[in-house]
Amino acid sequence: MTIRVVLTDDQPLVRAALQMVITDTADIEVVGEAGDGAEAVRLTEELAPDVVVMDLRMPGMDGIEATRLITTGTGSTRVVVLTTFDDDDYVYGALHAGASGFLVKDMALDDILAAVRIVAAGDALIAPAVTRRLIKEFTARPAASPPRRVELGGITDREREVLTLVGRGLSNTEIAGELYISIATAKTYLTRLLAKLDARDRVQLVILAYEAGLVAPSQ
Repeated sequence: MTIRVVLTDDQPLVRAALQMVITDTADIEVVGEAGDGAEAVRLTEELAPDVVVMDLRMPGMDGIEATRLITTGTGSTRVVVLTTFDDDDYVYGALHAGASGFLVKDMALDDILAAVRIVAAGDALIAPAVTRRLIKEFTARPAASPPRRVELGGITDREREVLTLVGRGLSNTEIAGELYISIATAKTYLTRLLAKLDARDRVQLVILAYEAGLVAPSQ
């Protein structure tokens, strides 16, 4: 099945570069390009792509608001943030708005394609540890706002343990080893947490663990 993608960036050269990356890939197709957030939202409603690759800093509607509108809509489109570690103060907001993860603009070709495939399959982007690194990078800055505090009602002590390990960046295999349970059982706990906490994917579980005080950026 071909993965249908909309590219969103206010710089035509960036979109052209990504288009070239994807052109020779049999299982990914660019179905639209947007120069700002509003256009990305419109194209998503019109084309129903599997994935939107979303820049954050754009004139008019930025990537955070566009991400929020896309992920709270009725469709199943998922958003991948296009960013850099050194100049994007909006990354945390985009993840909290519903983005499934991020791409760094200078990532290797294979990593970019793998990221799109992973998100299209319904998983968190790349690996929990990568998302945790991003949150750590963002929250370490003096200008970063303190996280909102959330309460985790309705989950068991064991589920809280699993959520803490997810927040620390452990994979399902590592969680299973840490808690002396099977990988299948770890996946079951993860599925329960997603349902109970109304989280879109593993990325949002990382954020919830951080906001609930189960983990800190320095851990």
